[in-house]
Amino acid sequence: MYKNILIATDGSELADKAVRHGISLAKAIGARITVLTVKVPFHVFTLNTEAVEDTRAEYNQQMAQSRTKLLRDISNAAEAAGVPCETVLSEHEHPYLAIIDLAKAKSCDLITMASHGRRGVSAMVLGSETIKVLTHSKIPVLVHR
Repeated sequence: MYKNILIATDGSELADKAVRHGISLAKAIGARITVLTVKVPFHVFTLNTEAVEDTRAEYNQQMAQSRTKLLRDISNAAEAAGVPCETVLSEHEHPYLAIIDLAKAKSCDLITMASHGRRGVSAMVLGSETIKVLTHSKIPVLVHR
């Protein structure tokens, strides 16, 4: 069935549940996982609360540290479950494109990620990386809610 599952995460609580589910799925079917987290470049004007009070250097340092720890923790969880795991930290203006591009580059046959469940105006204004992946990916996508 699936041989290499791309698990995309932003480190949120819901994404953590999707990561755990992805590891369990991979273990059950004997697949390997590729885990991706995407760092959006620093912008002077942003809605990203992680970057609002930082300088570019502070933002880059904080993001590198937090994302490295996130990937290390996921790698350790996959290892404990006996699932082969590769981790990737990417920087991209559009996370959904980084997800799709990496899935293609690594020959992933399934993408799994969380849905943040935005509704109404916030969904229209802020959009959803999950919706963008679903819309643009030719690779099957499993969405965890």
